[in-house]
Amino acid sequence: MTEPLTTGATIGILGGGQLGRMLSVAASRLGFKTCVFEPGGDCPASHVSNFHFKAAYDDEEALRRFAKAVDVVTYEFENIPTAALDLIESLVPVRPGREALRVSQDRLTEKDFLSGLGLTTAPYAAVTTQEDLEAAIEKIGLPAILKTRRFGYDGKGQARIMQAGDAAAALEDMAGQEAILEGFVDFSHEVSVIGARSAWGDVACFDPGGNVHEGGILRTTTVPARLSTAQRTDAVLMAGKILNALDYVGVMGVELFVTPQGLVVNEIAPRVHNSGHWTQQGCTVDQFEQHIRAVAGWPLGDGSRYADVVMENLIGEDMEKVPGIAEERDASLHLYGKADVKPGRKMGHVNRIIRQG
Repeated sequence: MTEPLTTGATIGILGGGQLGRMLSVAASRLGFKTCVFEPGGDCPASHVSNFHFKAAYDDEEALRRFAKAVDVVTYEFENIPTAALDLIESLVPVRPGREALRVSQDRLTEKDFLSGLGLTTAPYAAVTTQEDLEAAIEKIGLPAILKTRRFGYDGKGQARIMQAGDAAAALEDMAGQEAILEGFVDFSHEVSVIGARSAWGDVACFDPGGNVHEGGILRTTTVPARLSTAQRTDAVLMAGKILNALDYVGVMGVELFVTPQGLVVNEIAPRVHNSGHWTQQGCTVDQFEQHIRAVAGWPLGDGSRYADVVMENLIGEDMEKVPGIAEERDASLHLYGKADVKPGRKMGHVNRIIRQG
């Protein structure tokens, strides 16, 4: 893409979940149309996009029609089949680029990439067989956590190994998939940085947010995070280093553990991120508009924060709280339009502005 997209251009989005929904809303504010490719019907993004290609990711004809109908393609989740991306990329630019997906789709590749940049990660080792697992435990020690190398999210595809007797059951939980053993990190809390890089190489990062998880799912993100000035600077510089190394275009989430020895990179997500939802009420340009600006070849917006915010995910039966939240002062609701309430399912979120005094 050599020239910025002009008003009226169409941005293709692979995936029709809540992130695609909020990207579509942001694109519409800038005068763009959106076209969502999503196999499921009545998906959150389809409610607010201009077009919805309801087809499977292996439907080559549909993928071709989708690619020819848009000016640039982005995505709201990283586990997109390689063959689909190959076909789309032959017809239209894909932002962020394929290298970011290659790295992030495999936990072992991601850890190798981060370590190669000189960044600190949890100790790790590849695991395929029982012998691999035994050797990894001998090297890393216990407790540790065994994770599938691919397709895990929100705590899925993971098994804790607290003592040697847990190892066999943990490996069985991997269901024959290649895995990675990660040692536990002694951290006080987790923070994340939402960073963006433009098509021209400019980088802008939002303030780090402090994350709290429950059951492997993000519950809250609070800004500002509990960090010293030096830690805050380090976090932003680490995110920038990753973005530049990948020649990235778009928004990325970088999760970090805060330890007495310094910041440890937990993982990266090559897309807009749940822990960045606070930007909708805390910044003039939120993470969704920032991503649209980047993939469209526009200048990045100013990521400065003008308010303290607590973002809370509304998960499953939390939807029962919505009437009460709607009456709160300084609470902004963002509901995803999902018809079925299920345990562990993200149904929406609320951003609460924290007033001083």
